[in-house]
Amino acid sequence: MASLSRVQRVFKNGVRKNGFDARESAIMEQEHIAVEQKDNLAVVTIGRPERLNAFNQKMFAALAAVAAKLAGDPGLRAVVITGAGDAFSAGFDVNPDNPMVAAMAGALEQQEREPIERAIADLRQSVDRFVDLPVPVIAAINGQAFGGGAELAVRCDLRVMDPAAEICFAEVKLGLMPDWGGGATLASLIGPAAAADLVLTARRVGADEALRLGLVNRISAPGDALVCAVGMAAMIARNGPRAVRSALKVIRAGRNLPLQDALDLEQQTAVDLIASGECLHGIGAFLEGRVPDFPS
Repeated sequence: MASLSRVQRVFKNGVRKNGFDARESAIMEQEHIAVEQKDNLAVVTIGRPERLNAFNQKMFAALAAVAAKLAGDPGLRAVVITGAGDAFSAGFDVNPDNPMVAAMAGALEQQEREPIERAIADLRQSVDRFVDLPVPVIAAINGQAFGGGAELAVRCDLRVMDPAAEICFAEVKLGLMPDWGGGATLASLIGPAAAADLVLTARRVGADEALRLGLVNRISAPGDALVCAVGMAAMIARNGPRAVRSALKVIRAGRNLPLQDALDLEQQTAVDLIASGECLHGIGAFLEGRVPDFPS
């Protein structure tokens, strides 16, 4: 994959600079989805630049397979997802050579609802599995994030955006609507009125407005969205891994819970975390003036 050399340079310069050993990276690639792991970080690259990294049927299955592999790695501490070339992702590939398009067209012709329900559920489940990884998932928005690509980005925990990139929830222009879970997530992220503005107008949003809306966390230097995202991942990876996973669990769950339930969950999760003993490593290192060496 053409983008892997860039990922390797980012790991070499960013991860080593943040205090990690530069071991040989592990690479997995299937159906235009590539994963490169070094130490306790992983970069997932959507690599179909000739279609602006749009997803076809096999790519959804590949994303779910990648999620299963990463979820089974106890040493993993953060994941970054980005796109190859000049785009993050154009979302769903609506071209006729995508088997999902032909299947849905056939279902519409036959006036059958069930195949459409099954296809959308499978699609959403693949995205769910990836964004629900137990470690922080960071989107490095290196270029256009349109339609489902925008949805995938907002469903990640954190977002870094190139100053020249654009985000567009373009589905209504095609007579569709967000169905990767991005519409509901967008409303909880920036509020219902702002979400309605972006989804119903399908207008393009640049980096400055995206930051102002709270749609992204940081704007990178030009061309450095991946570098910035890996640097953020490396900062996260220096912290207690159980603490990060526990805090992330509460943050994610808190979006959908009444305040009192969220407070109760936070309290119980904090008790479980302290009882695990991980804090002994962190507090001990702090008192001794050294960098903590947290076990995985």
